[in-house]
Amino acid sequence: MESKEQYYTPPPKVGKWEGFKTFLWNSETNQFMGRTAGSWAKILLFYLLFYAALIAFFAVMMAVFYQTLDARVPKYQLDSSLIGNNPGLGFRPMPPDSHIESTLIWFKQTEGNTKHWTKELDAFLKPYTEPKPEWEKNTVTCDFDNYPPEGKVCKVDISKWAPCTSSEQYSYPSGHPCIFLKLNKIYNWRPEFYNDSTNLPDKMPEELKNHIRNENELNKKALNTVWVSREGENPADVENIGSIQYIPRRGFPGCFFPYNNVEGYLSPIIAIWFEKPASGVLINIECKAWAHNIHHDRTERRGSVHFELMVD
Repeated sequence: MESKEQYYTPPPKVGKWEGFKTFLWNSETNQFMGRTAGSWAKILLFYLLFYAALIAFFAVMMAVFYQTLDARVPKYQLDSSLIGNNPGLGFRPMPPDSHIESTLIWFKQTEGNTKHWTKELDAFLKPYTEPKPEWEKNTVTCDFDNYPPEGKVCKVDISKWAPCTSSEQYSYPSGHPCIFLKLNKIYNWRPEFYNDSTNLPDKMPEELKNHIRNENELNKKALNTVWVSREGENPADVENIGSIQYIPRRGFPGCFFPYNNVEGYLSPIIAIWFEKPASGVLINIECKAWAHNIHHDRTERRGSVHFELMVD
């Protein structure tokens, strides 16, 4: 019996446009984009259930996670936190954004050339000069004999810090700039003060030691301060800095510690007024904060800050 051979007949060749239309809708197989209606329904249902389960799982995990957190109190503090327990020291004003990595404060003694620096200080000091009305109920006047009660914070009044005020343009046009220092906030950190004038570290500048000894004679309670020193990096810098004043005093009073995230809290700040720095000379300056539990490391910006000053 003669066998019959069967041959596969290839589909007819069609153009690109005809092929694309057939892909969108094939009337012979009732397929849309290669799938029937039933196939599309199954795959859409699968992904709907899959993503619904994924979202529900994520939401449950986030709810459990947030149950372990307090909106005002960090879970990890001091040594167990990423910040650690050694505060850094910061300075203002900062250079323009075009020199974001620079620490140079450079200006000419004219109003137009000092505008950036005075604007930077205005912005930095705005929480101090224009506190929110709702903060008033939490602020109290503090001093070394009057620490704030629980739930209250110390008021910072900088209106009488002449010449380091906005109305006097922080003394920049006259070439006697004010530079503000602040101690970075670390939750629940308490400074261990150098309040014993007979037990001061060897590395502390001698003129700061003398200042602490004088404070000890005038008011021992005033020794509860995180002290601040200002040094030139080399003998030429020391000579070119000239005389300075610390406003309102030479350090951060103990009544501002610890920081507990109470609404209205403002970091303690001080202003260093450079009364007559040498003009046309780059001056390298390092400031340090002093307490038993503040350790200095310039590379990691621990306990100190470095900047340069140049007045033309």
